[in-house]
Amino acid sequence: MNSTRLYILLFLCACCMIRASAQPLAAPKREFRAVWLATVQNIDWPSKRGLPADVQERELIGILNEHQKTGINAIMFQIRPAADALYAQSREPWSIFLSGKQGVAPQPFYDPLQFAIEEAHKRAMELHAWINPYRAANDLVDSDISSNHITRLHPEWFFTYGSKKYFNPGLPEVRKYIISVVVDVVRNYDIDGIHFDDYFYPYPEKEKLPDTTTYVLYGQGFGNIDDWRRHNVDTLIHVLADGIHAVKSYVKFGISPFGIWRNLKDDPNGSESTGFSGYSSLYADARKWTKFSGIDYINPQLYFPFYYKAAPFEKLLDWWSKNSFNKHVYIGQGVYRAIEKKEGWRDIRQLSNQMREIRKNPRVQGSVFFSSKSLTSNLGGFQDSLRTEFYQYPALPPLMIWLGESSPRPPDVFHATYLNNQADLKWAYSLKQPKEVYGYVIYRFKKEEKINLDRPENIIHVSYDESLRSYTDTTAAQGASYKYVITAIDRLKNEGLPSEAVQVSIN
Repeated sequence: MNSTRLYILLFLCACCMIRASAQPLAAPKREFRAVWLATVQNIDWPSKRGLPADVQERELIGILNEHQKTGINAIMFQIRPAADALYAQSREPWSIFLSGKQGVAPQPFYDPLQFAIEEAHKRAMELHAWINPYRAANDLVDSDISSNHITRLHPEWFFTYGSKKYFNPGLPEVRKYIISVVVDVVRNYDIDGIHFDDYFYPYPEKEKLPDTTTYVLYGQGFGNIDDWRRHNVDTLIHVLADGIHAVKSYVKFGISPFGIWRNLKDDPNGSESTGFSGYSSLYADARKWTKFSGIDYINPQLYFPFYYKAAPFEKLLDWWSKNSFNKHVYIGQGVYRAIEKKEGWRDIRQLSNQMREIRKNPRVQGSVFFSSKSLTSNLGGFQDSLRTEFYQYPALPPLMIWLGESSPRPPDVFHATYLNNQADLKWAYSLKQPKEVYGYVIYRFKKEEKINLDRPENIIHVSYDESLRSYTDTTAAQGASYKYVITAIDRLKNEGLPSEAVQVSIN
């Protein structure tokens, strides 16, 4: 081959590679697409304290509708900001962020968590109850604390640090109490998951943590107070994981730690980073939890840009994916940073490029965005990017086969009829419906198209309602002929085999 032909060939190959790399990655059929809906300080909802119940409900519906349009399939709903409750069946007082006064129920009365679960499930979104385990009071204003708050009933369980009050994690009775609070939620509500964020021991202030006396009482067998503190948190996580799954085996338990576990300079298992360490500063041994403690997913908060020296996004993404020990990894992305003018964030493509990097990693199953308002406000145009590029098609949540798997039988009676320029679908079970059926997925294919359930672009509806028996396809094109199939899913979103295809022509 002469040199000219060789150069031409190499040039054409390079062009093909560039074209291929520029192509968007194929949309996955299963992906965790979540958003944190923060209630502390009314960050996301309600918009202010003291709103009537019907206004709170309308606001929440509006938020969920926006996320549904975006393709979000899970909501991390903060229900316990500071040993208080945004749910009725609680041993703790109502949150100040609802009524404006701790201990006062919403008026007229309703249960925000129950309402949120029902509305999320109507939109085929999972609802993970987001709980702060150790924060007990968000400020030190005595009048903000109700008479039946746990800090008044058991003041010996707490310490003050900085401007907040915290449960003392070293006390066995504290651990027992927190476990009972969480298990109550699992038992009493139809949630899909329990979610903890990065707040364990408090973020460091100038003063030392006031738990030395507790360490003297309970720290026997530990060489130093830091290891004892980590042990306290580890024990809570381990016992909780067992307790949650014992009550409802399908309820997922996940934690969203700070983005750096340990730095490589401090531990040979650490990441190529130099920043703040959750292990050393928050006493959160997140790597141990994925390996030993029975949690189902880890959701590190990687609110950093690419190539950021102290905490490079690409290095941390790779590290967490390699240290998941076969549990799910969902990356926390800081949408609120999209309009910052700091290093890395000046590039408006930062978050979208992070999405591409996440999608390229087969050991990562999705993203969680902080926070709801940042996403619905379309900061940096990121909501637009999700709708038009990344979340253009629906996605089912990733499977957690260690929690259980089944193959629910599809309806054996399935009809499609043409009426008023739309396709009306109806289905039924001729015999008793299988007890594992939790909902349905409906697929549409062109008449000549091969049926392939792996293509999310063929999904036209996902339902978390086992009683549903009909669906109207209003997006069918005039003059087209379609084939439809339906599958059943169980509570963990395991999907069974498809029904027989039915055909309809839209005349």
